[in-house]
Amino acid sequence: MITVIKNVDVYSPKHLGIKDVVMVGDKIEGVYDSITIPTDFVNIAVIDGNGKVLVPGFMDCHVHIMGGGGEGGFKTRTPELPFSEIVKAGITTLVGCVGTDDVCRNMVSLLAKAHALEEEGITTYCYTGSYQIPVKTVTQNIKGDLMLLDKVIGVGEVAISDHRSSQPTYDQFANVVAEARVGGLLSGKAGVVNIHLGDGTRKLDYLFKLIEQTEIHPHQLLPTHVNRNGELFKDGIRYVQKGGFIDLTTSFDPKNMAAGEVSPSKGLKIALDQGVPDDHITFSSDGNGSLPLFNDETRTTEVGMCLVSSLYNEVRNAVIEEKVPMERAIKVITSNVADILKLPYKGRVEAGKDADLVLLDRDKLEVDTVIAKGKVLMQDKNILVKGTFEK
Repeated sequence: MITVIKNVDVYSPKHLGIKDVVMVGDKIEGVYDSITIPTDFVNIAVIDGNGKVLVPGFMDCHVHIMGGGGEGGFKTRTPELPFSEIVKAGITTLVGCVGTDDVCRNMVSLLAKAHALEEEGITTYCYTGSYQIPVKTVTQNIKGDLMLLDKVIGVGEVAISDHRSSQPTYDQFANVVAEARVGGLLSGKAGVVNIHLGDGTRKLDYLFKLIEQTEIHPHQLLPTHVNRNGELFKDGIRYVQKGGFIDLTTSFDPKNMAAGEVSPSKGLKIALDQGVPDDHITFSSDGNGSLPLFNDETRTTEVGMCLVSSLYNEVRNAVIEEKVPMERAIKVITSNVADILKLPYKGRVEAGKDADLVLLDRDKLEVDTVIAKGKVLMQDKNILVKGTFEK
């Protein structure tokens, strides 16, 4: 099947202007100034791009696809993520993770959910493990999971600087990163360690020590929740200035923000104004994870739920409210994610890349059409393809 998107304003993420984009099957065949479509060729579908903006499909690198939470007891467990919510959010590629509870939720269940979502129409990957060190894997070790399980591309989310973490020593943490590094090399994958950062006073100390005292490159590490408080965010900026990468979480409760907590849209603006390279920042939603509030004794007082819809909403806020140029803002959920996760066919509107695309209406920059693997999942804001068990 050939599909042509005509007269659309393309951000690759670089702004290319008005173009025609041709898809053949599940790949982008090319981006052209203008093409003429033969009238006698019946196997060509045409999408009118007038008044729309075309960007790469969104990539969410931290999602609790089978639910998460439970910090307030069993009743506070969050549900599985339905396929339709992913589509409405414009997400065409995601990475699933376990989180705090690695007893009632585990890697086998995570892989099953990831395969289900892939069968329904998007691209999925997983991190092996959970908050805990030692890491609970499927094949008994990190290298085995990376080498033998196609969907596993890294480790995480490993928790540090948090009262919910397993309180690993620095050496234990460094050994996990080292094993992920070697496993990534042997499997041809990123081997990224996705690191959950809490409110602890140690902040990014382990990461600074690792990149300063070992041979491991910062691209092996992706610390997340860096915007959860002001001091941690400042530490994150300093970490990027030393060559590191940071991930800002787009789900937050505006009514219960911690002291100095920074919204990702504002955080991106601040970072760019301070000269942080725009390819060292990613956003992730923490989708369907919990949003617990803790008192001074670290007891749970309230629990909300993170939403995948927040991912692009914060990018949109960065463009509209913070005046970050679209070609810089959209990178945090497209090309930057593809690069750090070593997914060469994702994250860009270019010939040979996967046909994962999102069309936005020009006026409000809202998600209008979602295409994954060359298949239209949503058009004119109407979902065309739902999950198997969704009515």
